[in-house]
Amino acid sequence: MTDVNPDQIGAGAPQPLEWRNGDMPYSTAFGDHFYCQTDGRLECGHVFLAGNGLPERWNGRQEFVIGELGFGTGLNFAETWRQWKLQRAGGQHLHFISFELHPMRGEEIGRALSHWPEIDAEREVLTAAWPQTPADTVTLDLDAQTRLSVVCGAALGGVAAAEPGFDAWYLDGFAPSRNGDMWSEELMRRVAEKTAVGGTFATYAAAGFVRRNLIAAGFTVERRKGFAGKREMLCGVKPLAR
Repeated sequence: MTDVNPDQIGAGAPQPLEWRNGDMPYSTAFGDHFYCQTDGRLECGHVFLAGNGLPERWNGRQEFVIGELGFGTGLNFAETWRQWKLQRAGGQHLHFISFELHPMRGEEIGRALSHWPEIDAEREVLTAAWPQTPADTVTLDLDAQTRLSVVCGAALGGVAAAEPGFDAWYLDGFAPSRNGDMWSEELMRRVAEKTAVGGTFATYAAAGFVRRNLIAAGFTVERRKGFAGKREMLCGVKPLAR
């Protein structure tokens, strides 16, 4: 299958996929895998959970809001939900809000997540609840303490329209070299605007322009060791107003 121009695919429409090495989805529109080929679930723990100080930061919080750029297969959500269920106390609530231009079909999500038996329970509940034709905003109350919202469409418009108060962000678009819009200074500024003071972000990306855009948006940015031999990743915090 030849690569497809992403601009030729309507916002909210599924994108054409290839399946490589069994159940690893590959975007032919962006020319990139949906997650780290070494182990996407472990990468989620290293980059997005640890990079945002989770699960420690949600301890004692009645409400915690995580934003994500790029829902993809739902892997980051499934692993976060698994960790949340292990750590949460009664009365706590998690709202995970993801922004996705081309939502996958339920059967595609199920196939991609079937690689990890550790998240079988989360995969089964998610795919059972996932709409046949996702559009606009998909909101799922997956248990009494966990809500998932997937905003279908361009991230810039979705983030701009979101309510402020995000506690943590997973910046997980396709590689910056292949999907520059997802890492633009304008989008990073919107992300920062919607982040609570003291809120954080983490990303596997370490490109210079990504770091500069996050700093320009108002985040304090830190380099850390990347996952599985990747030299660096980025994480940071929205500081108190000067």
